[in-house]
Amino acid sequence: MSVIYILITVSIFVAVLFLIAFIKAVRGGQYDDDYTPSVRMLFDDEVVKKENPNKLIQTEKQKSI
Repeated sequence: MSVIYILITVSIFVAVLFLIAFIKAVRGGQYDDDYTPSVRMLFDDEVVKKENPNKLIQTEKQKSI
């Protein structure tokens, strides 16, 4: 029966540690922007094309040669 008390105590301690880690992450801004990273990969190619549009054409010509 004493093992149950030890397991309950350890599980409550672990749960409190996870709660503290979660609160620290929220206060640190870990979950502030959850939309931009999910769509960033959709717009990466447009940024490359705007920076140097000739580079993309040159690499396509080199591949065909």
